[in-house]
Amino acid sequence: MASPLHVLKRTVTGLALSGALALAPVAAFAQDRMTLIRDTEIEATLRSYSEPILDAAGINSADVNILLIGSRDLNAFAAPRTMGFFTGLILESKTPNQLQGVIAHEVGHLAAGHSARSGEMQRAGMQPFLLTMGLGVLAALAGAGDAAVALMGSAGQFGALGAMGYSREQEGRADQAGLNLLDKAGISGRGLYEFFDNFRYQEVFQEARRYEYFRSHPLSSDRIERLRARAEKLKDYDKLDSPEALAEHEIMKAKLLGFLSPQRAIVTYSETDPSYPARYARSIAYYQMKEPDKALRLIEDMLAEQPDNAYLWELKGQILFEFGRTQEAEQPQRKSVELMPEAPLLRVNLGQTLIALDDEAKLAEGVAELRKALTQENDNAVAWRLLAEAYDRSGDDGQARLATAEYNFHIGNRQQARVFAMRARDLLDRDTPQWRRATDIVLTSNPSREDLRELAQEGAIRSGSMR
Repeated sequence: MASPLHVLKRTVTGLALSGALALAPVAAFAQDRMTLIRDTEIEATLRSYSEPILDAAGINSADVNILLIGSRDLNAFAAPRTMGFFTGLILESKTPNQLQGVIAHEVGHLAAGHSARSGEMQRAGMQPFLLTMGLGVLAALAGAGDAAVALMGSAGQFGALGAMGYSREQEGRADQAGLNLLDKAGISGRGLYEFFDNFRYQEVFQEARRYEYFRSHPLSSDRIERLRARAEKLKDYDKLDSPEALAEHEIMKAKLLGFLSPQRAIVTYSETDPSYPARYARSIAYYQMKEPDKALRLIEDMLAEQPDNAYLWELKGQILFEFGRTQEAEQPQRKSVELMPEAPLLRVNLGQTLIALDDEAKLAEGVAELRKALTQENDNAVAWRLLAEAYDRSGDDGQARLATAEYNFHIGNRQQARVFAMRARDLLDRDTPQWRRATDIVLTSNPSREDLRELAQEGAIRSGSMR
C-alpha cells in the first residue's frame, strides 16, 4: 500500500502509508507480526488526541513523535519524546474519549517516572532490548522499514514489552494521574473508565490468553470501580465527544481496517452503507484486493462531494501509481500537496511519481519536491533513498553518493553511511555545504583511523582529533 498508510517493511506485512512510498499491498493481519506504519491522516488524528493531555502534563507536544504500530494486539506506550499506538488498540476503542483515556493513563505513567519492574527487567535483559528497540524506533521514524524491522526483530519484536509491567499500586497511581490530566485538559474521564470496563473480563483469563496490555497493566474489578468513582466526581465527566470528533474517529478506524484487513472491511462496511467511512473503507479494501477500478469509482464519488480532501487525492494518486498508471498519478498527487503543503509525506509521494516519469524536467522537479520534503522532515530516509535514485539518473554522482550516505545514516547503518560519505567527498567540490556534510557524516559514523588520517591530511579535521 502506500497512500493512506505506509508500511515500513514490504515483506513483513502489507500496509501503506499516507504519503511516502508505494509498498506491496498485502493484508496486514495475515500474520501476527508487527509493522511500523506512517500515515499523515492518522498521525494527525492521534496528535490531536494527545496534544491537550501532553500539554496538561507540561510536556511539549511538538517534541513528541507519534509512532503507529501495525499489530492486532491491544497496546500503547508513552516514553520520552515518543508515544506508540498499536492499531489493535485503535480498532478496539469505541470513541475518541476512550482513546484519550488510555493516552492519559500512559502519560500518567511517564509523568510519574514509573519504570518496569526491576526483576523482570533483569530476566528479560531489558537494557540491550531497550537500546535496540530505541534504534528501531529511530529507524522507523526516519522512514526506513527494513532497518527498523530488523532492529526491532532483534529486540524480540516488542515481545519483551511484557516484561515492562507495572505493579497494581503503580497502575492505580497512573489512573489517578491520568484523570488529573484529563480534568486539567477539560476532557471527560468517562472514556478511561469505559475502556477498562470493556475489558473487565481480562482478569479471569489465564496470563497467556490476555492482551499484552493487560499482562503488563494489571486489571481488577476493584481498580475499575475506584476509577469510575473518581471519574464521576470530575467536572467534565458528562462532556461528550463532538459529532466531528466521532466522525474523525470512525474514519480513522475505517481506514485502518481497509488497509489491515480488507476482507473484514468489506463485510463490516457493506455496499448498502452510504456513509463516508464505509465508502472510504471499501475503496481501500478494493485497492488492497487488487481491484483498482472499483476503488477508483468510489473515490471519484467521494471527491465529487469533498473536492478539497487531500487524503482522497493522495489515495487516488497512490492507486494509480501502484497499478502502473504513473502519468495519471501525477495530477492527484499534485492536488494533495497543493491542499496540504506542510505534509512532507505527500511531497515524497509526488516526488516519487515525478522521478518515475521518463522526462528530464519532471525528474528535476521531483528532486525539488523531495528536497522540500526533507526541509520539513530531514530524517526521512525514504526521501533520501529516492533522492539518491534521482541524482543517479541525472548523472550527479556526488549528490547521489551523499544522498545514499544520508539514507544509511538515518536508518542507523553507520558503516555504509561512512563508506558512501567518503565516496561523496571524492566527487563533490571541496568546501561546499554538501562536501562538509559528507565530512560530518564520516566523523559521526565510527570512522576508521585511515579515514581520520585521510581527512587530517586534507585539512578537513585537525590531526589532534585522531587521538
